Amino acid sequence: MPVLTKKTVHDYLKLPEGSPYQLIQGKLVISPAPSIFHQKISKRIFQILYKNIENDQKGEVFYSPVDVYLDEENVFQPDLVVVLKDGKAKIEEKGIIGAPNVVIEVLSPSSAYYDLVEKKEVYQKYGVKEYWIVDLKRKTVEIYKNSDNEFVLVASARENGKVFSEILSLEFDLNDIFKEE
Repeated sequence: MPVLTKKTVHDYLKLPEGSPYQLIQGKLVISPAPSIFHQKISKRIFQILYKNIENDQKGEVFYSPVDVYLDEENVFQPDLVVVLKDGKAKIEEKGIIGAPNVVIEVLSPSSAYYDLVEKKEVYQKYGVKEYWIVDLKRKTVEIYKNSDNEFVLVASARENGKVFSEILSLEFDLNDIFKEE
């Protein structure tokens, strides 16, 4: 039986630029391109965040693909990332170094396990302040707050409900996110 060796940031950086890989707990994980609906939802959330974060000069908002370096075995490409001016993460040319203030993952069939389990554990460990899970099938948004390196569900809404981000001081109307065109 072949033995798989753990990969590191060094191995990850040898990949061609633009490769659809993430380094998750020492494993190189490839993801197919997201669906159009996934991209529409991500874009709507980005537009709301951009308007309220960057226009007010509170910080910066990034969308995938952007590398978030957490340690030697974990380099993620979340769907959306918020780095506030008072945050600990550093924005460098190669990506974001350290834990962003807010990470938002829009679930896809190919990535749901990683987003809900493995990546969530690592984000929790490294101090991401808020972790959002956007479920396209259920049309829900869940916001988890990091309390002593443990995520606690603090807001949840479905379809036409609202959620409030304490870290961003911002309310989100899910009608604006999941609206039909």
